[in-house]
Amino acid sequence: MNERELISRLTRTYDEREARAIVRMVLEVGFGLTLTDIVCGGIEKMDPQEAQRLSEIMGQLEQGMPVQYVLGVADFGPRTFHVEPGVLIPRPETYELCQMVAKDVASNKVFPQEIDILDIGTGSGCIAITLALDIPLSHVTAWDISPDTLRIAAQNAQALSVGITFGQRDFTSISRSPLFPPCERWSIIVSNPPYITDKERSTMARHVLDYEPGIALFVPDDDPLVCYRHIARYAMQTLVDGGMLYFEVNPLYAADLQQMMNGMGWHETVLYKDQFDKIRFMKCKKS
Repeated sequence: MNERELISRLTRTYDEREARAIVRMVLEVGFGLTLTDIVCGGIEKMDPQEAQRLSEIMGQLEQGMPVQYVLGVADFGPRTFHVEPGVLIPRPETYELCQMVAKDVASNKVFPQEIDILDIGTGSGCIAITLALDIPLSHVTAWDISPDTLRIAAQNAQALSVGITFGQRDFTSISRSPLFPPCERWSIIVSNPPYITDKERSTMARHVLDYEPGIALFVPDDDPLVCYRHIARYAMQTLVDGGMLYFEVNPLYAADLQQMMNGMGWHETVLYKDQFDKIRFMKCKKS
């Protein structure tokens, strides 16, 4: 068994470039093999136990399980987060959103030194933890509807030595309440909510559809902005004056979202492109 053979086993599911990247990630993260080790026969030199474990990993990958779930880790910017089935795998675009928030805070003279940040739908905790680590004197709260997801996020916070306040909250219900606890006053609210419509399923890769949590991905075809609407209503009531709301967005509905936000009374609603030249983020200000 060599690298070429391992890559070949995955080309039924992935193109060759992605298959090679996955194989090398498995060998590096799972077995500590560098590229030099691989070229020098490190795979062929594995002991029987390691070879058996590699064979089991390859079997899972051939079935379509994402490599991040197989290995239990996903990179997010310069950090590594624990992931497992049931929690959305962090994407590089979402890290761009975190960078945008941190940059804005660093250049914004309106916010006090200590700011309160809320991450709605935290998943693995990647947004909340990144902001807490990258924004000095920030107090970060993170909500999710799933207790299992919150368990994983809390593990990641502990592993990265950062204090986050976690809470199990359903933002679709809190947005309908006219009253909020007095302590819920935020300088910044950030969210990467579900935004893929059911009709888009046919364009998605099997390893996403079969393994990643649908509750974190999909919204109804007839109401693609449902999550944004709930969050925007809540944010309008709980953000401080001059507070900022940040979204990751579906490019297909970005213009509709901007129109909705303007109609709700938000100011300076600006859309931004990601590294792949797709409209992916929105920033709004509460006057």
